[in-house]
Amino acid sequence: MAEITISEGWDKIRTKIKRKYSHLTDAMLPFSPGQEEELIRNLMNLVHRDRKYVVFMLTKFQRTMDSNRL
Repeated sequence: MAEITISEGWDKIRTKIKRKYSHLTDAMLPFSPGQEEELIRNLMNLVHRDRKYVVFMLTKFQRTMDSNRL
């Protein structure tokens, strides 16, 4: 089970991910509510980082959604 729940603001989170990892595209980052586990696994493969880091990054981006800060 995923450690994070993304209920709203996916577009802003996706934008931050694409800013941090410029090689990623919208097509590489599909997401539907309730599919957080698949998103985490997909990001782990795309950015070559472990699960702990990906969950940390998503949590941070969700907390700072209204900020331009990465």
